[in-house]
This record gives sequence, C-alpha cells and structure tokens, in this order.
Amino acid sequence: MSLLEIDNITKSYAGHNVLDGVSLRAESGRVHGLIGPNGAGKTTLLRVVNRIVEPDGGEVRLDGHSIGPEDVNAIGYLPEERGLYPRMKVGEQAVYFARLRGLSRSDAESAMRTLFDRLGITNWWDRRTGDLSKGMQQLVQFAVAVAHKPRLLILDEPFSGFDAAGAEKLTGEIRRLVGEGTAVLLSTHNLYSAEELCSSVTIINHGKAVLDGNAAELCSGGKTLKQIFLETTAQ
Repeated sequence: MSLLEIDNITKSYAGHNVLDGVSLRAESGRVHGLIGPNGAGKTTLLRVVNRIVEPDGGEVRLDGHSIGPEDVNAIGYLPEERGLYPRMKVGEQAVYFARLRGLSRSDAESAMRTLFDRLGITNWWDRRTGDLSKGMQQLVQFAVAVAHKPRLLILDEPFSGFDAAGAEKLTGEIRRLVGEGTAVLLSTHNLYSAEELCSSVTIINHGKAVLDGNAAELCSGGKTLKQIFLETTAQ
C-alpha cells in the first residue's frame, strides 16, 4: 500500500479550478515526481497535503487513514519560499524549528549538528541567516525539514538557487533518506534531477493530472522525461 494517497482533489479560487480531480500515490522508499508548468497547481496540491489549504473535494490519506492534525510530525516540508529569520543565527534558528516538530532541545541540537556536518555547512552555525546566499539558506531549510525524521518528505522546487555542488549535496541526501524508507514527493522544474531521482511521476497541466506512471516505463521508448513533459503539456 502507498504511504500517501491523493484521491480526486479539487480546489478553486474565484471560480477558477486550480486543481481539478488530481490523484496520485507515493510509496515509502521511493521518490514520486510532481511536474508541471508554472500555474499548473503543483504548489497548491502540496499545500493541501500539508493541511495548509483545505480542498474543496477529494481526500488525502496517509498510511491508509484520512490525514489529520496528528499526522503533522510525520511530514517534512521544504517550501519554495524561504521561511528563515534573517537576523537570527543559523544554528539557533535550526534548533528552534526542530523543537517545533516535537524534539527536545538536546535531540534537536544533536540532529541539526549531525545534518550540518553531513551537508558540509557546520561553519555556518554561528552566522546570521541573512548573510547566506539563496542556495545556502535552502540547505539550512532542508536540514530543518528532515531533522525530525519524517515518513513523508515534501519538496517544492528544492534545487532552486543551487549551483552544481549544492545540487549534488541535496541529491545525495534525498537518496540517503529514500534508502532509509522515506517517501518523497518532489515538485521540480529541474527535469534532469527528476529523471535521475524519481521512480514515478505525475504530470499536471491546468489543474489536471495528464500523465501518471512509472518513470522508467514512461521513458522506455527512448524519450527523455523532458520530451514527454513538453509533448504532454503542449496544449
């Protein structure tokens, strides 16, 4: 059974259908790619899963039950928008956010120092967040998103702002988490990274899922994921 099940989700604003019956599945130990043009409804769908936005219809299930407030700490979320306080020190802020996910102070600091060391950013600990580049802040937010060891990790454009070295660090960490059994729902415009990481994909356009399936099978005819994406979203 899939860890995450999204069934027939609908959402509209001012009469405009942002999501029109979108369904998908994400399994533990795998990356499911959510791909679509700007304005396709990807971020809205991720916010529905996170319970930030209430859908008009449909259901989101986690481990077989309808998702509720008690499931918040089973989910890690890396939003596209930066959410760090620029004047706080990086380490202090990371520990603060980890504690909001239910970790004790000692466990939060231990988890964050381990992640900072693994990501090669330990020397940022006492720097102010506002002094970091966009990509550097993204690495810190990624560490915050996974410190509590979520069963489901939701990543919204995680490669935004990264150079090649930063993207490689993040890719390695995603693979490590998948190897530990984490289910990852990845929304990205970086189709090379999606092709490299995703076991399955859903392509959405104008609020509808227009293609869904196993990534290797979809690309078995010799086409790249980018070619499939462009053909599917051409209209």
